[in-house]
Amino acid sequence: MQPKAQNSFLKRIHNKYRLVILNENTYEEIVAFKLNRFSVYVALSIMFVVLVGLTIALIAFTPLKYYIPGYGKAGSNTEYESLKLKADSIEKTLILKQQYFDNIEKILKGNETPSDTAVLKQKKQVERSNRK
Repeated sequence: MQPKAQNSFLKRIHNKYRLVILNENTYEEIVAFKLNRFSVYVALSIMFVVLVGLTIALIAFTPLKYYIPGYGKAGSNTEYESLKLKADSIEKTLILKQQYFDNIEKILKGNETPSDTAVLKQKKQVERSNRK
């Protein structure tokens, strides 16, 4: 049974077919192709390989590769870390300055009395004299 089934498959794959494209209004034959299943399989396989190759080339040789997760330059991670540290320090500075302005605003509105800076100056002078 196996040789007959295999033989019928080989016969079907090499049967000739004709593909005709006609003008619907005049029934004029525009293009005619003589095909068999094997040539159609080969043509589709070649088109698939070419499309896959073009897609890989497009991704490999253009900046599209940077949109792939996990792909990037070797030094980009260290650059991201340094930028993160800079952003954190800027954020801390901004918070401190905002606290400073909030304290000045409270003092100007009279909600809080300023601390005596004379006491602080005296402490600094005492510390300096103790060092000498």
